[in-house]
Amino acid sequence: MARKKTAAADLPEVSVSEYGNVRNLHLGTPWIQGSMRLDDPFAIELEYVQRMMAWLLFVEPASVAKRHAMQLGLGAGAITKFCRKKLRMCCTVVELNPRVEAVCRAWFKLPPDGPLQRVVLADAAEEIQKPEWLGTVDALAVDLYDHEAAAPVLDSAEFYASCRALLTEEGCMTVNLFGRSASYERSLASMAQAFGEEALWAFKPTREGNTVVLAQRQATRPKPAELRARAEAVQARWELPATKWLRVFKPVAR
Repeated sequence: MARKKTAAADLPEVSVSEYGNVRNLHLGTPWIQGSMRLDDPFAIELEYVQRMMAWLLFVEPASVAKRHAMQLGLGAGAITKFCRKKLRMCCTVVELNPRVEAVCRAWFKLPPDGPLQRVVLADAAEEIQKPEWLGTVDALAVDLYDHEAAAPVLDSAEFYASCRALLTEEGCMTVNLFGRSASYERSLASMAQAFGEEALWAFKPTREGNTVVLAQRQATRPKPAELRARAEAVQARWELPATKWLRVFKPVAR
């Protein structure tokens, strides 16, 4: 998993745009790398990012605040802000680009670090190898794209095996992929090698083409009635469109 070191000069510039009530993050291109509603900065604006919270369907709602969320790739901080402010979870972020952290603090309402939140400026591939993180993460969100947003930066079976090692027994990983890209099947195969195909669930692509895949540390198949009850609870508690997810969220292995 060794990779060429990234110098600060090689990291993209970070910029901000606004359209109506929404503020967007850009990494040197017009591609939107994250968004925030100005009138509700701790809600999740983008549909695919909302879907990265699908791990909530696999845990008891009352236990959520006791869990640990880790985000690889800060973006506009939507997942970390939601987990910290709405779910009251302990949160860790691993981000390579210090400019992204600075812009999130200044423009996207990322709370200051404290006992329940920490931003680690590091290469995710290296940071997740540290023993301190192993077996500690209940909800791992992986959204690692470069400024061209063409394919995931880290996408090997070895990388996903390291992600699996971070998870608790009930832990889940959610990954943002481009479902209409040629790289999608390759990414899915890498995840299946690390987690087992029975542990994988996937959404249909959004209109923009983002496909969120969920991988469980331990594969389970909740009954439809149980998933429906969990989805209703998630929607009622945290205003995520969880009941709609069930129409487009299925196990990869049938």
